[in-house]
Parts: sequence; structure tokens; C-alpha cells
Amino acid sequence: MKQNPLKVGSIGIQHVLAMYAGAVIVPLIIGGALKLSGEQLTYLVSIDILTSGIATILQVWQNRFFGIGLPIVLGCTFTAVGPIIAIGGQYGLSAIYGSIIISGIIVILISNFFGKLVKFFPPVVTGSVVTIIGITLIPVAMNNVAGGQGSPDFGSGSNLALAFGTLLFIIVLYRFFKGFIRSIAILLGLIAGTIVASFMGKVHLSAVGDASWFHIARPFYFATPSFELAPIITMTLVAIVSLVESSGVYFALADITEKKLTEEDLVKGYRAEGLASILGGIFNSFPYTTYSQNVGLVQLSGVKEKNVIYTAGTILIILGFIPKIAALTTIIPTAVLGGAMVAMFGMVIAAGIKMLSKVDFTSQENLLIIACSVGMGLGVTAVPNLFSHMPETVKILSNSGIVAGSVTAIFLNLVFTIGKPRKQKNVSTKNNRSIAS
Repeated sequence: MKQNPLKVGSIGIQHVLAMYAGAVIVPLIIGGALKLSGEQLTYLVSIDILTSGIATILQVWQNRFFGIGLPIVLGCTFTAVGPIIAIGGQYGLSAIYGSIIISGIIVILISNFFGKLVKFFPPVVTGSVVTIIGITLIPVAMNNVAGGQGSPDFGSGSNLALAFGTLLFIIVLYRFFKGFIRSIAILLGLIAGTIVASFMGKVHLSAVGDASWFHIARPFYFATPSFELAPIITMTLVAIVSLVESSGVYFALADITEKKLTEEDLVKGYRAEGLASILGGIFNSFPYTTYSQNVGLVQLSGVKEKNVIYTAGTILIILGFIPKIAALTTIIPTAVLGGAMVAMFGMVIAAGIKMLSKVDFTSQENLLIIACSVGMGLGVTAVPNLFSHMPETVKILSNSGIVAGSVTAIFLNLVFTIGKPRKQKNVSTKNNRSIAS
């Protein structure tokens, strides 16, 4: 059956709009936290959009080695935001990209037997990890609500009004609209907040004027990768959690498209995500994972053809070569970003809690795993010098609250499961429809 090019193009654009806010807010948050210049931030946004497009095409293009062949859109996972900021602050940009590349290689290496590893990452572990990541991101959001750390008007009434006004606008969109409008509510909130901020004199267009119309992506633009153990462990944990989440997206789309997934299909999907992360490290962007908001758009539109996703990926690649478009996103005031971040990071916490809803809470072992892992994760985050007098081999695993909490959850799960049958709610991967992106 011949497809209508106009329909394919319009649905492709809708897929881009549905994921665009998530795609651009990640580099804006990370770039701001790492104190990148305006020019560097514009490049980071551009290269993130570009590699999102390439990663999307890698996943939808099914071949002998990689690609699951489902209508999936990829973007940077929000679970990576906190770890990347922590790694950059302690080890520098080079360690960020080294850890992303190695984590991608590890994903490819374990893809053949990842199904056997999933038993070590049941909902009690993945839910705890995602919840910890979301909670540790909230301070970043609240600092931006106030105008950004170090800003002269930190906590001013105008910043708070912009932030909470943006958040309220997003909530109103969710309350009174459904379907596509709801799927782009964050993007519309950022646009509305920026328009209001322009009347308050808080929007400066110089970055757009200075940006070029075209540029070439350059490998290792920010830094040549370096390889540190703690960052590698951190990003590998993030990658594994993303694979567990992606498995749910794969099965959700398989149901929608009425495609029966084989074990080999899953392996090729995991390999595509590993390749996408390696690509992200080489071009100094991010690790990539499936975006669940686009799954809803497939269901909503009823258009399941891969050509639509090829179109969306191509649009993203084209946009990635145009710095002026990326520069438009850098003019969004910090307070406006903060308002949207409260909703987005709160959704990460909500996704973690939803994962935990699959856990049998009548089991005291499960309660102890959650209590200790979340407590350890938040404790190390709140008191970063807790292990300052310990040997370096211990400190590299305990400097990050996310790593400390994740390792605690994995270790306790092993303690309570190895050699001892433990009753738990029987929730298969196929039924895991709650995905954090």
C-alpha cells in the first residue's frame, strides 16, 4: 500500500515535537551545571539533536547485527543527567565521554545474554535506582527555579514567578488537553515561559545572532575521552537500568504493531542502544535510550510504519547541522527551565515509584532493600564527605549517591535471593509498561 508522503511527513514532525523538549533540556541542564560557554552550549544542543536522529535510525533500521525494527525514537535518558553532572564536576568532561563509550561497549558485549542478567535487576532494584536518580535531580531543578546558582537575582520574585508560572501552565495543559497537546506540554510550557520572560527583559537573542547557519560535527569536540573506574561503573549502571526500561518499550510497541519479538530481536535492540552510546561518547554528547512519549504518539496516531520514524530521524539530523536552531533553545531563562524541570524530574521519581508498585511490599526483604538503597543514596548525596578518610578504592565507589544506592540495592537483592526462593509478584517484562525516559 502506497503511503501518503504528506501524512508520513506530518506524523514524523509530530514525533520530533513530542521528544524535542526532552532532547534539548538535557544538554541545557548539563551544560549549565558544567559552566559551558554560550557557544559550547549551542554546539552541545546541536550535536545532541544530531546524534538523537542517528541513534533513532540505528534502532529502526533492522539488519543482521543491530536494530529492533520497531517505530522507536531515541533520545538522551534522564537517568544519565545526575550521574553526568557528578562525573563532570569531579573528574572533568573527558571522564564523562570515556565512561559513556565504555558503557556502550559493555552493553554490546552483554547484549547476547542480557536476558539472563535481568533477574539481578528486578523492579525492587530498578525502581529504587530510578527513584534515587530522580530525587537527587530535584536540587538541580530547585536551584534553577531560583535563577541558577551564583546568579545575582537568585531567589528573586521574578524568577520564582516565571518558574512556577511555567509549571502551572504545564499542569493546565495536562488538565484540559489530551493526546498530542499533552505529549508536547513541556515544550509548550518552555515556549510560553520564554515569551513571558522576554517581556520582563530576561531573554537575550545575542546567542542566536552569533550562531552560524551550518556547522560540521566534530569527534571529541570538548575533550578526548579518559577512563576512570568510578565514572565507568556509574554509567554502566545507568546503561543497564536503561536496557531494562527499554525492554518494556520494545514489548509495548510490539503489542501496538502486532509484531512478535524474538530473543534475537531484543539482542539487536540492545546492540543499537550500545552503538548509540558509543556514538554519543565519540561526538561528546550523551548515552541514548528509547523515548516512551513517542510510544504514546504511535498509539494515538495509529500510524505504525517505520518510514515515519526514518522521517523523524532525518529531521533531527538536519536540525543538528543548524546551530541557529539550537541557539534558540539556549535563550530559555534558567527559571523557566527550572519550572519545567520540576515536572520532568518529578516524573522520573514517579516512574521509579511506579516500578516499585510491582514489588511485593508484604516482603520485609523488599522493604529493607528499598529502605537501605534509597537511604544510602540520599545519605551520600547529602553528606558527600562521609567516606573522606577511607582508602581510594572505597571512595571511588562511594563518592556518588547514585552509585552507592545502586550497589546497595543490587547487593542486598543478591543477599536475599541467592540460594533462597523468594515470593514476589509475577510481573513479566512484557507487562512493564511504565518506562522512564
